Amino acid sequence: MPSQRLAAVVSSPVRDLLALIDRPDVISFAGGLPAPELFDLANWRTAFDTALSGPHARRHLQYAPTEGDPRLRAAAAARMTARGLPTAADQLLITTGSQQALTLVAAALLDPGAVVAVDQPTYLAALQCFGMAGARIVPVTPDDPDTLARVFTRERPTLLYLVPTFANPTGRTLDAHRRAAIVALAQRHGVWIVEDDPYGELRYRGEHLTPMAAAGDRVIHLGSLSKIGAPGLRLGWLRAPAPLRAALIVAKQAADLHTSTIDQAAAAAYLDATDLDAHIDRLRDAYRERRDTMLAALPEIMPDGATWTDPDGGMFVWVRLPGGADTAQLLPVALEHDVAFVPGAPFYAADPDPATLRLSFTAATPAVIREGMRRLGKALTAG
Repeated sequence: MPSQRLAAVVSSPVRDLLALIDRPDVISFAGGLPAPELFDLANWRTAFDTALSGPHARRHLQYAPTEGDPRLRAAAAARMTARGLPTAADQLLITTGSQQALTLVAAALLDPGAVVAVDQPTYLAALQCFGMAGARIVPVTPDDPDTLARVFTRERPTLLYLVPTFANPTGRTLDAHRRAAIVALAQRHGVWIVEDDPYGELRYRGEHLTPMAAAGDRVIHLGSLSKIGAPGLRLGWLRAPAPLRAALIVAKQAADLHTSTIDQAAAAAYLDATDLDAHIDRLRDAYRERRDTMLAALPEIMPDGATWTDPDGGMFVWVRLPGGADTAQLLPVALEHDVAFVPGAPFYAADPDPATLRLSFTAATPAVIREGMRRLGKALTAG
């Protein structure tokens, strides 16, 4: 039998759904997946060849420091600094994807029964992570600082978890004014903020927003190569204030000692030799067209009264159907029409809205999106 903590954590419906729809005839808007045809395969192949050549090749197959490859830390720090978050290499801990970074933060900060405040709805795996830690999860509305202040006073959370830029699942972004207000509020109440930022460089419209971590010393910033590089490498990083870094390093040692040495070395070689900004520009151009294709189709297929977000970047559109719709019941109908989405209810920490659903537009070409939306429209009519 599993432990009580694990028994209380439900399986991710996204992962379960991906296993069910592994059929070539299904058009899936379910997984938040980068487009595989846009992976920079040639330059990654060269990077691994570089890491496995020369005098340091054998070192890259050896155990390594827990903190991570110094060259990769320096490269990640330089990118963060260029985005308005001044960062030194020794402020970073390389992690096995930003998902592990979240787990390490939970291990370092959360005792059983600790309170974690989360946006509503929010990233599914974050809910799993905090549940595994035995935390009590409280939904908040970061768009309303006054309400957030009352929650901080009443619940006394240890940390606030946010995806402030192109959020998963909604695609929404907190503006600069709200970011500053939230950071100031957290400082006053002694609350740690976890700023999860896997999508921040995938902006298709509007002006860049400075990460929240630039505004306060109680913000833990999580970054990743998964959405802009290659998710299969499972490479992320964590930027944390000095008082917390030592505990996070110990948590990392206990988890897996260090992230894959060869993958870190290859990533360092890739970032040294490749114009990543040019690659991200290509991603933005492709994903912008895919987003626009999906948004253009929604008015044609959605019933009267449906609403949806119009994201400035990222990977997701969040839809709410009218009336008493239940998207969990709609999903089997959609699958009969060979199209898939993720029902919205599991993204809620409390009081789920069954009429919501998440659509991801990045992994399908515009032509496939148009066909998939046509199928979804038929499913909505049939359901």
